[in-house]
Amino acid sequence: MRRADRLFQIVQLIRGRRLTTAAFLAERLEVSERTVYRDIADLQHQGVPIEGEAGVGYRLGAGFELPPLMFTQDEASALVAAARLAQSWVDPAMARDIETGLGKILSVLPPSARVSAEALALYAPALGLSDLLRERLQTLREAVQSHHKLHLVYRDVAGEPSERTVRPLGCFYWGKVWTLSTWCELREDFRGFRIDRIDAVEVLAERFRDEPGKTMADMLRQVKAEAAEAKRLQKSWPEGVPTAPDAGVALARSTEPR
Repeated sequence: MRRADRLFQIVQLIRGRRLTTAAFLAERLEVSERTVYRDIADLQHQGVPIEGEAGVGYRLGAGFELPPLMFTQDEASALVAAARLAQSWVDPAMARDIETGLGKILSVLPPSARVSAEALALYAPALGLSDLLRERLQTLREAVQSHHKLHLVYRDVAGEPSERTVRPLGCFYWGKVWTLSTWCELREDFRGFRIDRIDAVEVLAERFRDEPGKTMADMLRQVKAEAAEAKRLQKSWPEGVPTAPDAGVALARSTEPR
C-alpha cells in the first residue's frame, strides 16, 4: 500500500470510532505500531485534528470532514457484486438497506464507472433462505444490536429439543447456513445455534451488558486459541494417522450446543 493511501486509511479507520489504538491500526494496515505512530505524527503536523497519545488511543477531533470518496470502475463493480451476493443471504430489512445504499453510491459515481458497475453480469438469485429464516435472521440480528436476551427452542443434530436463555453475540454465515453465536446461561459458556434448527425464538424484555469473559471478542479469542492449539497438534501428529485434529474444529464446535 502506498504511504498516501495508508494515511488516508488511518483517518478513515479513526473517524466514527470513540477510541482507536495503534495496535488496531497496525493490524488492519499490516504495518508496525512504530510506523503507525510516525504516520499519526505526520497527519497531525499536516493539520488533521487527531487527538490522543501513544499507548492510549486516538480519535478524530470534531468538525473534520473528508472530501467525497471516488471509486474506480473496478471498485464500483466490486461493490455491486458484494451487494448482490449479500442481498441473497440477509434478512429483508438489511436487503432493502443494501439496495438503497448501493443506489446512493451509484448516483454519485462518474458516468463511466456507473455504467460499468450496473452492467456487471454477476447475479445471486435469492434462493438460499426461506422467508421464515429471513425473518428470523432479522429478529436475531436486531436482538444482537439491542442487547436483548433471547429464549430459544432448539433441535440438535439428532432432533432432540432443548430450551435455552442466551445472550446473542453475533450471526455467522457459513455458506448456505447461518448460525447464532451466544453466551448460554444454562451452560455458562459460549454456544452456537444453527438458525434453521431454531423452532421458536422469543425476544425477552431483559437486556444485558457486556461483561468480561462473555463478549464476542472473548469468544473469538477463545476460538483462535483453540484453533492454534489444534493446528499445533496437527503438525505434530504422526504421518499417516487420519485422526489429526482439524485446525478449524474449534470454530465448528461453537456451532452446536451441548
